[in-house]
Amino acid sequence: MNDSRNAVVLLSGGLDSATCLAIATDAGFNCFALSVSYGQRHNTELEAARQLAEQYGVAQHREIHINLDEIGGSSLTDRNIPVPEGEGDDVSPGIPNTYVPARNTLFLSLALGYAETVSAYDLFIGVNAVDYSGYPDCRPEFIQAFERLAMLATRAGAEKSGNFRIHTPLINMSKAEIIRQGLALDLDYSATISCYQADSQGRACGKCDSCRLRRKGFSDAGVSDPTRYQ
Repeated sequence: MNDSRNAVVLLSGGLDSATCLAIATDAGFNCFALSVSYGQRHNTELEAARQLAEQYGVAQHREIHINLDEIGGSSLTDRNIPVPEGEGDDVSPGIPNTYVPARNTLFLSLALGYAETVSAYDLFIGVNAVDYSGYPDCRPEFIQAFERLAMLATRAGAEKSGNFRIHTPLINMSKAEIIRQGLALDLDYSATISCYQADSQGRACGKCDSCRLRRKGFSDAGVSDPTRYQ
């Protein structure tokens, strides 16, 4: 693959987005990382994203701030709504209150705008339709619809100067498969954080759905979990 091909990678600092960055880098893309501060409960993931962007030597790392906490409707943006906790491997059934309304639609829209400014036609996002918490904006149907929208809503699409592609390399992988893929690419998962409610020291709670999916992934992959827990 031509090393000069630009790609925008949505980088939250979590396990999945870090794996996407490793995959895009390994595929020869010139990566532009985009992280979004959206009013979430903590900024630990953003700090992890900064470190990952530096480790991978991305062409550019942009942080965009939007205030989804002003909309609310999610335990990730409204501290009056408790984050679901549990024990074992089973996550909350249905669409949990950690779903942030329209988050991936907004994130992909920002990534699309960024892509137009850096002449990138490839966007990477770490959505997953296997080991996930029931979020509707992680489904293949959503990604396919957004890819069609990208061709209608941009100058590049209107002028037919390029075709946008939304890459979802993790979408059909289990968490264990994702971890094995990242390890094969020498990704250091201790640099990532996936917890919905990490503390000020960056330690994971170990009880939210994201923590339990992550811990089960390492267990199923047969490798040590490097996560720092509270």
